[in-house]
Amino acid sequence: MALFKSKTSRRSSSSSYTSTLTTLVFLALCALAIWMLSSNSVVSPDQGTDTRVAVDNSELTNNDLSAAVEDSAETTSKVIEEPVDTTSKISDESVDSTTKISDPKETQAFGDNPGQLPEDAIKSDDKNPNLNVNNEPQNDHISTAETQISEESSLTQSQQASETISDKKPEEIHDELETVSATENQQQSITGRPQEDVQSFDSQEPKKDIIEERLKQLREDKGETVEKDQITQQPQEIREEQQPKQDENPDSTTGTSQQEPQLAQTDQSSELSLDDPKKKKTQKIEGESEETQKPKTEKKKKKRKDGNRDESKSLPKEPTKSWSTQADDSKKEKEGQTQARTWKLCNVTAGTDYIPCLDNEAVISKLHSRKHFEHRERHCPEEAPTCLVPLPSGYRRSIEWPDSRDKIWYHNVPHTLLAEVKGHQNWVKVSGEFLTFPGGGTQFIHGALHYIDFIQEAEPKVAWGKHTRVILDVGCGVGSFGGFLFERDVITMSFAPKDEHEAQVQFALERGIPAISAVMGSQRLQFPSRVFDLIHCARCRVPWHADGGLLLLELNRLLRPGGYFVWSATPVYQKLEEDVKIWKEMSSLTKAMCWELVTIKRDKLNQIGAAIYRKPTTNKCYEQREKNFPPMCKEDDDPNAAWYVPLVACMHRVPEDPSERGTKWPYPWPRRLHKAPYWLNTSQTGIYGKPLPQDFVADDERWRNVVDELSNFGITWSNVRNVMDMRAVYGGFAAALRDLPVWVFNVVNVNAPDTLPIIYERGLFGMYHDWCESFSTYPRTYDLLHADNLFSNVKKRCSLVAVLAEVDRILRPEGKLIVRDEPKTIEEVENLLESLHWEITLSKKQEGILCAKKSNWRP
Repeated sequence: MALFKSKTSRRSSSSSYTSTLTTLVFLALCALAIWMLSSNSVVSPDQGTDTRVAVDNSELTNNDLSAAVEDSAETTSKVIEEPVDTTSKISDESVDSTTKISDPKETQAFGDNPGQLPEDAIKSDDKNPNLNVNNEPQNDHISTAETQISEESSLTQSQQASETISDKKPEEIHDELETVSATENQQQSITGRPQEDVQSFDSQEPKKDIIEERLKQLREDKGETVEKDQITQQPQEIREEQQPKQDENPDSTTGTSQQEPQLAQTDQSSELSLDDPKKKKTQKIEGESEETQKPKTEKKKKKRKDGNRDESKSLPKEPTKSWSTQADDSKKEKEGQTQARTWKLCNVTAGTDYIPCLDNEAVISKLHSRKHFEHRERHCPEEAPTCLVPLPSGYRRSIEWPDSRDKIWYHNVPHTLLAEVKGHQNWVKVSGEFLTFPGGGTQFIHGALHYIDFIQEAEPKVAWGKHTRVILDVGCGVGSFGGFLFERDVITMSFAPKDEHEAQVQFALERGIPAISAVMGSQRLQFPSRVFDLIHCARCRVPWHADGGLLLLELNRLLRPGGYFVWSATPVYQKLEEDVKIWKEMSSLTKAMCWELVTIKRDKLNQIGAAIYRKPTTNKCYEQREKNFPPMCKEDDDPNAAWYVPLVACMHRVPEDPSERGTKWPYPWPRRLHKAPYWLNTSQTGIYGKPLPQDFVADDERWRNVVDELSNFGITWSNVRNVMDMRAVYGGFAAALRDLPVWVFNVVNVNAPDTLPIIYERGLFGMYHDWCESFSTYPRTYDLLHADNLFSNVKKRCSLVAVLAEVDRILRPEGKLIVRDEPKTIEEVENLLESLHWEITLSKKQEGILCAKKSNWRP
């Protein structure tokens, strides 16, 4: 009885026990207790007026207590008739609690047991704890009083489980549960009644309140509104006790995706401690798990029948309702976040021409040197931008190919400086609302076609479109050389540094000519080794002879054995002092590199000359050199490594094994397009699980009908010129589009298998890239983007929002995006595109296909 009273006194400081009704009940119980103790001559008269009554349990049996409590219930019913059920419930709980604490061993199970402390140490500070300050009835606190007796212990267990369950190992949790279960079995054998009668009801609500408090905190962290009645319905004590624990929990701010599974796990662990059948455990776990997803906003009270003790002990039944699931709630939350996303325009100096990795002014301004054009290399922001690049004023849909080769809309690329500087060389001219391109260049003022034929006449083995299919144009200008090579069935990877000549690469792309913004600087170009059939430099202003031939040795890495280097520059044909000096140094360097000077040819029409070199096909020359300069690269130097790899002044050996790539020239075009390369190893497993040569054939067959398929998706091919396969494997998608007037830029992701050499062997081109960073191209440069199982892989490493912002940047208005991916990813992409005001022209989530059209919308 002393333990029971001490709990009541410790709890009496709460405002939940200050109602008039509770005061009368408590006074009646005190009077009854005094009468009982007086009959046994045990109680000191001085203690009768205190809020606690000391009882000698050794002379008081359970039956006496039961009878006394029943008499207490009858006495109370005479004073107050309405809350008979509540008083009866307290009497019943008193019997259970008294029965449980009658054994001294049992008192050790309670964390708040005062033990043998002096009475002054456990006495309440309140002189009259049952006095209601406002003198108003509080019916909500009556239900709390029902759970008062055993709530103290069960609440502590739930709190501890909630705090420690996520930090403990499964083996430790299992051992603790077995210990708790054994203790409860012992309690049941001592008391002679199932523990469920007391604990099953009392432990349920505290766990719900804990979960509700945690979910409230999580929602507040996420900025969600919490209803006032959700807060006020929780007991004040639990809110005060749980709030510090929320602050101490380092995971409390990580979002519902991490917290809610832990809460569900805590519920299950706590529920397993109940000494009841397995079926009931399962039902409770499921019910509580549902409550973690959708806390109650209103608790309904139920009246009990008079004198029905069994019903007063049972767990009150709640009305049947439809519960939400984690999947539904998560889906709604993601959709809400997507719909609520606010897109902003990029506030950068580059304005409508913004390339994030090339316009990172914060990093560029801190560079220690610009000697090797470090300021023109890639310097990506730590966090990929999620802003949108604005459209130029007066932007119009791009002119279709082949007319675009000769003219573009001025307002699409509103830059005239190049026309002023290079207009006399027929680079570009301003003509009304158009920018026109006569097809000339610094070395071919009278047109690119004549210059192209001049090269083949100088070296017939070049054989455009048959022997030579894929070339690299260094310092491409506005791309006229590559643009006219399409007529010779040759594709050209053109590149030039951004802003060295204003918008030169942007002009090329707007014309429908492949090009990227890049520079011969301090790092390797992002291509594999030995892939280009020919490399061209027409007065490209690159100091090939400097730094021990560092930059020319990079071209040696990229050039196929037996491939050509065409150098059309003033040192070849002019006799100025500086030109003569450069020619001597260049001649010495190329000889040391074992390059053969095939011919020096002069073009009388354009008054220029060109030197054509050829790379060796064996290592014999390297071994016979008198000096090891330039030095040979170390054996562990991988020539194919190209992603942010610094340049080294060395040469890689030429492959000599017949089964190795580079020992033979590819099949003539177009046979090489669908023919599996000779060096594919049958012992190597391909991307799709078959031996590599068969895997190649299967991929080629897969994309055979893609043109018809895309036409059914609403693609109008006359509107398409610049295409990118954002996740190319063997290049099958690009190969299937070969007969259309389009070109395809193949991107092989840096974290994917390196299949880019296979793509080049087929007579196609591309480069390495990581889609967690921006691509080295201007905004609005592609008509069609194809992403085959890209986004589901990329979102594991970086923000899908940033990736789609990059997609929006490089795609032209009215351009199309084709996505093939998992249904869940398709849904995420579709939601983001809708927030960008794109038009979803086709969506087959279950089939994993999405087609969307970009609009002109800007925030």
